[in-house]
Amino acid sequence: MNWLRNQWQACRLALSRLATAPVNTLLSVLGIGIALALPAGGHLLLDHVAALGRGAAAAPQLTVFMSVEAERKAALDIEARLLGRPDVAQTELLEREATLKRMKASDGLADVIGALPKNPFPDAIVVTLADESPAALESLAAEARKWPRVEQVQIDADWAHRLAAFVRLARTGVLLLATLLGLGLITITFNTIRLQVLTRQTEVEVSRLLGATDAFIRRPFLWYGALLGLLGGIVGWLIVAGATLWLRLPVAELAQLYGLELLLTLPSAKSTGVLLGAAAGLGWLGAALSMRQQLSANTR
Repeated sequence: MNWLRNQWQACRLALSRLATAPVNTLLSVLGIGIALALPAGGHLLLDHVAALGRGAAAAPQLTVFMSVEAERKAALDIEARLLGRPDVAQTELLEREATLKRMKASDGLADVIGALPKNPFPDAIVVTLADESPAALESLAAEARKWPRVEQVQIDADWAHRLAAFVRLARTGVLLLATLLGLGLITITFNTIRLQVLTRQTEVEVSRLLGATDAFIRRPFLWYGALLGLLGGIVGWLIVAGATLWLRLPVAELAQLYGLELLLTLPSAKSTGVLLGAAAGLGWLGAALSMRQQLSANTR
């Protein structure tokens, strides 16, 4: 109870210090909020782009081509073997007769194909995997190439690799941006707390003369930094939410022109909690670093 009482008193003191300098508090909170809104908005945008890509792009597929001499029974056996695997979602058998008919219907190919003595096309099986990762595609392709009567296996690995590389690059960029702006938040809090200590230097010295410990002196400043970061996080969330609501209709109309469905949504409860928690934690860290330096300097 004593610990809770001390924390509550320190929190009230920090709130009063924030209220006594409203202009400085507002400017600091706006700076922190804008810094946090950039990575938070980037993360939200990346989630929407990733969801749009999953919904608009075709799933990576693998095509197994049988040898031209292979009988239909061999293709059916391979298809049954594929369907029996847990990592295969569905298959489609492309019969050689249907492929020949489709090629003959193409402009410029009918005469060429008609001159051939026999059907040059093999049976093919298009495979859609339950696991769309490039590693799963490569693994199944390597195994299918060893099966009897299989002539060639073609995979859409380039598409999967490009998508995975784009997502990794985007997430790395957002993480880098968040790290840099997080350091900026710590710097803002560090300097703000340093100014707070300098303006209350006499108060700190008198407290020490009365027997106050460093923990007692440090506590209100730590709360000041955490609350400053939390308020900045709230402002950052409001910026992201406002931008989302403002751009929702134009983005939806633009996506509809390309036959896509994209509706911007507000940050989830989990994302909001992470944003506010990180903002308060970075503010507390900046205050802790500043107080460590200031109290060490006062001790010497």
